[in-house]
Amino acid sequence: MGEVVQFNRMYPMRYHAEQARLWASSARYNVVPAGRRSGKTEICGKRKVVMKALLGTDFPDPRFFCGAPTRDQAKRIYWKDLKLMTPNEFITNISETMLCITLVNNAEIHVLGMDKPERIEGSPWDGGVLDEYGNMKSEAWGEHVRPALSDRLGWCDFIGVPEGRNHYYDLYKDAQEKCAYDIRKGRLPEWNHFHWYSSDILPASEIEAARRDLDELTFAQEYEASFVSFSGRAYYPFLDTLHTNRLQYDPAGDLEICLDFNVSPGVAVIVQEQWLPTSSEEETFGDGIIGEVYIPQNSNTVAVCDKLIQDWGNHEGNIYFFGDYTGGSRGTAKIMGSDWQIVKDKMHGHFESGQCVFKVRPNPRERDRINSVNSRLLSIEGDIRMMLDPSKAKYTIKDLEGVTLLEGGSGELDKNKNKDLTHLSDALGYRIWEKYPVKRRYVPSGQRYHK
Repeated sequence: MGEVVQFNRMYPMRYHAEQARLWASSARYNVVPAGRRSGKTEICGKRKVVMKALLGTDFPDPRFFCGAPTRDQAKRIYWKDLKLMTPNEFITNISETMLCITLVNNAEIHVLGMDKPERIEGSPWDGGVLDEYGNMKSEAWGEHVRPALSDRLGWCDFIGVPEGRNHYYDLYKDAQEKCAYDIRKGRLPEWNHFHWYSSDILPASEIEAARRDLDELTFAQEYEASFVSFSGRAYYPFLDTLHTNRLQYDPAGDLEICLDFNVSPGVAVIVQEQWLPTSSEEETFGDGIIGEVYIPQNSNTVAVCDKLIQDWGNHEGNIYFFGDYTGGSRGTAKIMGSDWQIVKDKMHGHFESGQCVFKVRPNPRERDRINSVNSRLLSIEGDIRMMLDPSKAKYTIKDLEGVTLLEGGSGELDKNKNKDLTHLSDALGYRIWEKYPVKRRYVPSGQRYHK
């Protein structure tokens, strides 16, 4: 048996009308887009699953699941809290390997990653929750989860923050229509839908901080759980009149180099944080794009590095490198792959020991990276935290002006419309995501929600 834990996690919660309606729902399927860190995981994914498992079912081996887009994500969100929420005297086994809690009534609670949705197949399920459903594969529900619930007429809740108008949006609209139809027919709905804002739960000061940090569409999606329709320009806040001006270069200050590995074109973006000459009455400290590398044809990583050394080889301060974690399509796709090794060898061979610092981590989802860039360009409060020198970053400006989204998609970049575009803004986005991600953790809420 695994480590025995104490029942010390079911603390009282502040009343919220929509959450109370959700808790009392008799619908078999509940679709719950709600603002970030507003309690949806606490109610549906943790408390409901634990209570259902403790109560058991008519079957001798009740089985429940908590699913998230990946196994690591599911474990991080659920595993520790599920163990703490389950009373010690009802636990007979905890499998850290299988991420499964077994109770005295023979019920099981499983934590699953839906990156391989076939994991849920094979045995019947009594119910469960699909968390961050908008990030899951669109076929996960219909082809894998739904059939696994049929034998026992199992239930399922779909929770998360919207991700554009993708399969989660379709499911939400479908739930609305089915719920309304059942009500018109005078019967209890099989599908129901629920929605609330982060501002219903989080302190007002936290919501205001988010409004200062995020652009309008990102705030609407993340904190108001709106199914935003992403279309047109990817970096829609960018305006030449707002975001371009002559910028300064400090030879002794920190320099940041952003890389995306391509052959045509070979690119890099050079950033130095500084006080920005915006039209605002108050000075703003932010990202100054003071240079770039743009080699249109037949480039490679060595050529980009040579150009960086030619332009910035006399820099006195520290140099920080950001970029595509996989090392480009021609790399080994391992951590710090072949392209990154070339960069390290070239830079360490030129600059002093310890002067170059590599800050490379796994790539974010494309939509999150775009949202991070847009939030630096213009927050919902009108704050500009990024400017470009038009004489030194003309191709980066062209990228921000010209990159578009796939028509009918959920916010994915259209990389085929103009193959010269996206590379510079991608490179810049890796750095902004590393330093200023839009999905960072804020201070705890009044309800002590952990997500």
